[in-house]
Amino acid sequence: MSTRITTLIAEDEPLASEALAEWVAQLPHLELVSSCADGLSALAEIRRLQPALIFMDINMPGMTGLQVLRTLAENQDGNQARVIFTTAYDEHALAAFELHAADYLLKPFTQERFNEAVEHALRSVVSSDSNSSTVEAAAAAAAEDNSPLTRILVRDQGKIFPLQVDAIEYLRSDIKYTAVASAGKQYLVRLPITSFEQRLDPQRFLKLQRSCIVNLDFVVSMTPDENSQLIVQMQDGSRFTANRDVSKKLREQSI
Repeated sequence: MSTRITTLIAEDEPLASEALAEWVAQLPHLELVSSCADGLSALAEIRRLQPALIFMDINMPGMTGLQVLRTLAENQDGNQARVIFTTAYDEHALAAFELHAADYLLKPFTQERFNEAVEHALRSVVSSDSNSSTVEAAAAAAAEDNSPLTRILVRDQGKIFPLQVDAIEYLRSDIKYTAVASAGKQYLVRLPITSFEQRLDPQRFLKLQRSCIVNLDFVVSMTPDENSQLIVQMQDGSRFTANRDVSKKLREQSI
């Protein structure tokens, strides 16, 4: 029998902890190895058990979930577990993702949303060499390893909300940030454009150049310039130049 994904729950609310444990038990590829009700216990159990997947409440007695994760990172004694934060407050979302959280469940959340977070987390479970069987199990559990990204968290006027990827018109980047355009607004995301490139549906999103990806659903036209490079006109009026290789491929694909 293949090794299951070792899972730890750190949650100080009894009802929430019980619900998480019940949902974990319903997924045959997960194995619950410990439940903790405070941050200090969670830190000790993570160090002792080296779980591959962690559900971590942010507001806990002793240490917050963010403090637990920072402590593990600072002391380099964590096991690169995938962490799914659970909280009733959305103001910690950016801090959570800066700590490379796999997902962020805002209470109250449904079992469907829980299962979605697990699937997302298990696509990128990374374990130590001594736990390579867990990596293999994670890969088997996450069959859709290359499935497209469906939404991202963006910030606007102090609020954080999920933006459906289908609504993204284009992405432009500099060294550290990516500007994500949608419905007349641009949202700065603290990730390079390469972080999105492999997760976007290639049937819909086209990389025009190193720093620009467009959603073909929002392209109005493509017109060659004097150098035979295509000028891509977007619905919002933005214009981008496809590099020579992309321009050539697009011309060859045109009917």
